[in-house]
Amino acid sequence: MKQVYCSNEAETEHLGRVIGSLLQDGDVICLSGDLGAGKTVFARGIAKALGADENEISSPTFAIMNVYQGKNEEIRHFDLFRLNSPNELNDIGFNEYVGGYGITIIEWADLFPEELPEEYLSVMINVQGTGRIVSLEYYGAYYEMLLEKVNNNADTSY
Repeated sequence: MKQVYCSNEAETEHLGRVIGSLLQDGDVICLSGDLGAGKTVFARGIAKALGADENEISSPTFAIMNVYQGKNEEIRHFDLFRLNSPNELNDIGFNEYVGGYGITIIEWADLFPEELPEEYLSVMINVQGTGRIVSLEYYGAYYEMLLEKVNNNADTSY
């Protein structure tokens, strides 16, 4: 596990950009944290790094899923906060999207842990004072290598 302290929103978004720059087709990033912790800010950083139009990136709280076109791949951005059961995930075709082509970002992933793929990068964002502690944890060998690349990136030591 790696923990990074981000003192402001810009640093949280920047950390998302660092991770986004390392992602490949089929990658899954699962975001957790309280309301207002910065999950959408982090997701915005990922999407920007992948070439999505900055003006299109927003929280999918009411839409449940937003789709952005990146430079080389589609980005699917889920927000599971308003869902109450795994059946609702099936209704929106969640399992058809996750881990398929493109990049998948899932906010509130901790609400349905049994529905997540076996391998993914977990990002837990906790508020600490005016900053955030971002905990990165891998599930699977591929994401272990991805996290190692993040660890080697000097751009994550604020």
